[in-house]
Amino acid sequence: MAWWLRLAVLMMVGSHWAWGQCETSIPKLISQCGQYVEGSGPETTLSKACCDVITSLDIPCMCKYVTPDVEKLVNMEKVVFVAKSCGLTLQPGMKCG
Repeated sequence: MAWWLRLAVLMMVGSHWAWGQCETSIPKLISQCGQYVEGSGPETTLSKACCDVITSLDIPCMCKYVTPDVEKLVNMEKVVFVAKSCGLTLQPGMKCG
């Protein structure tokens, strides 16, 4: 199973009740930005489509989906890189997951 599909499944399992609470589509987030947060490889230039998805996120809502299993599939340092590259301001000490 592709890593992004595993991520989508993991994000939905146990959090199905909150699915409708987030404004953006998790599958769209995964399809547009997944390649930039993979565990291995260098940080790369982001697509406009990824930043469009990132800037529309409800961050506190999305943080509910960051579980230890999700953290095994994505590189959280790259997640921060992507967020900052798209212009999001992350509060020092912010915890997600």
